[in-house]
Amino acid sequence: MTLSQESLKKIDREVAKYPAGQKQSAVMAALRFAQEEKGWLSPETMDFVAHYLEMEPIAVYEVASFYNMYDLKPVGKYKITLCTNLPCALSGANDVAKYLKEKLGIGFNETTPDGKITLREGECFGSCGHAPVVILNNRKMCGSLSFAEVDRILSELE
Repeated sequence: MTLSQESLKKIDREVAKYPAGQKQSAVMAALRFAQEEKGWLSPETMDFVAHYLEMEPIAVYEVASFYNMYDLKPVGKYKITLCTNLPCALSGANDVAKYLKEKLGIGFNETTPDGKITLREGECFGSCGHAPVVILNNRKMCGSLSFAEVDRILSELE
């Protein structure tokens, strides 16, 4: 298992930002690039990242399993991660979660039968003033969610 030359160049650019002998500091970026290329982080991919950054594999697994932006199993083309921490919950996240589950026919950590959408539950995204909040594909944050806004987001994913 290996990553493309393009991904390796991106990782090397991140490694260059840190002092000599501190390659492991680029682990989060390396995992992001690996996931972008492979779609998710298999044990083999994480082992490759560990070897490339001269780290113990368990250290890479710890990072990948701690942060919810890393996918340790295949996900749909679109990943919707809903914050359910207290501020979002108090602002309607539990109702939004129920609505999303009903609309999609899946629960948290499941993917629609067509493989299109994975629904995840996430921790605080630091945007409590716009609660409830979702992050789409680890890139786009949408807040102040109503059922109508959820419908709009889902229609854009089709």
